[in-house]
Amino acid sequence: MNTSGTSPRVKIAGLGGLLGGLAAAILCAPSAMAAPAQCDASGLASTVSSVTGSAHQYLADHPGANQVVTAAMNQPRPQAESNLRAYFTANPQEYYDLRGILAPIGDAQRQCNVTVLTPEVASAYDQFMAG
Repeated sequence: MNTSGTSPRVKIAGLGGLLGGLAAAILCAPSAMAAPAQCDASGLASTVSSVTGSAHQYLADHPGANQVVTAAMNQPRPQAESNLRAYFTANPQEYYDLRGILAPIGDAQRQCNVTVLTPEVASAYDQFMAG
């Protein structure tokens, strides 16, 4: 994310797909922790579950973000990208908060040298995390 200036440029393509894809994969769980990843199937599933639960709770507590992400799941990709970018550019702290919540997935993937997300969800995750 470009942090120079007052309005960060946010590439948020597919955030709705990311959170929607994660939501479809698991049930709500406790908050994600920054502990080293366990690289077995159970440990990776636990990381994804924790992150998804935290993201769900965050969105439940932030109705504006929840509304734009929910709407994006049913919009054509260019429209969803534009709406998500506009919302998170206007609300950069929410972007940074969600980025922090989602970070353990990337950490686990790097530490374990695996991919835990489907290609479509992984693409949305990578774009969101890139800023």
